[in-house]
Amino acid sequence: MTDISKVETPSLAEQRRWFLLGLVILAGILNYVDRQVIAVLKPMIEQDMGWNDADYGQLASLFQLAAALAYVGTGWIVDRLGVKWSTPAGVAAWSLAAMAHGWSMSFGQFAAARVALGATESMGTPSFVKTIGALFSARMRSVAFGISNGAANVGAIVTPLVLPVLALAIGWRGSFLLVGAIGFVWVLLWLTATRGVTFARTAPEVPQTTLAGLRELLWDRKTWGVAGAKALSDQVWWLLLFWAPDFFHRVFGLSVAQLGPPLAVVYGMAAAGSLAAGWIAARLVARGHSINTVRKGMMLVCALLVTPVPLAIYLHNLWAAVGLLGLTLAAHQGFSVSVFSTIADITPKARVGSVTSFGALCGNFAGMGIVLLAGEILNAGLGYAPLLIIAAASYLLALGWLQLWLPRLTAAET
Repeated sequence: MTDISKVETPSLAEQRRWFLLGLVILAGILNYVDRQVIAVLKPMIEQDMGWNDADYGQLASLFQLAAALAYVGTGWIVDRLGVKWSTPAGVAAWSLAAMAHGWSMSFGQFAAARVALGATESMGTPSFVKTIGALFSARMRSVAFGISNGAANVGAIVTPLVLPVLALAIGWRGSFLLVGAIGFVWVLLWLTATRGVTFARTAPEVPQTTLAGLRELLWDRKTWGVAGAKALSDQVWWLLLFWAPDFFHRVFGLSVAQLGPPLAVVYGMAAAGSLAAGWIAARLVARGHSINTVRKGMMLVCALLVTPVPLAIYLHNLWAAVGLLGLTLAAHQGFSVSVFSTIADITPKARVGSVTSFGALCGNFAGMGIVLLAGEILNAGLGYAPLLIIAAASYLLALGWLQLWLPRLTAAET
């Protein structure tokens, strides 16, 4: 057996590390694709299954609820399985859950499949973090994480381009089955690539929670400042992830086959926003600006960029509306980068994972609420105006919440 961290040929070790990182990135893309199938094919599935907007909102919220609750235990599972087995176990589980959608014949069966998909996809983040942490040294981890996070948006770009064509050829049920089956091909690739390789056992990225540790986490102002900012901002991401295809279908009359290019542009702009915000912030910090000025300044700029999004309803030009939604998600990614950077800046290292997980938990619960509310609002015939007004205000409220709890950001002691 070969320990990849001590392999004798450095070039071979490097090649293996980057190839495995490529597989982790591909798993992240599959994670996005599997969760987004229902959003892209919503008109086709609704017509066949006889759903309304409230039904779809309930399905989306069930996915969010399952994912949020599963975060409580998936970190423990990942740590027990280890680097070699945690990611393939997660990919196999959520691929099977994705395929179950294609076999569902009733709303109850479809709901069960959504719950299973949400719960199993929560394996993704902790297993990806653990794997990258094992593959790369501290000096290279930030580069690897940056590449991984940026590439994850590829799933949101590719899905609306490829899936409508696929669905027209093999139907929406066949699309779920095929997309899920690709995950099992990935599992075979991973097992082949890691054959003969052992990974050094490392301490869990997130320490085991004790009652004292939980009390310390929940009594810390940093925890609640971050949690509120994540909840208020993440709800917009989840709203548009699940409802943007319906927005273009409802407002501009686009068919499933026509949704691809607009959605690809929207999520391409989101990826660009993530990269741009990270680069600009790094340059400002390098020039000596305080983290308080840089982080909150970036959040303020991003929050202001979102405020025009309600105008998308009143524009008669499709691509102008695409530009506004794309700008919103680009600003969201910039805001999110700033929040995660803030966590790393101000939180003691021993609690970075715990604060991040708690923030993600709150963000998922907020996402569950907004997608459920969206279904009820649209089913009542109120349209997208109330939802986009909420989106326009969310980031300014998130920054205000953070300012209330943390008037000045200061670096944590090492």
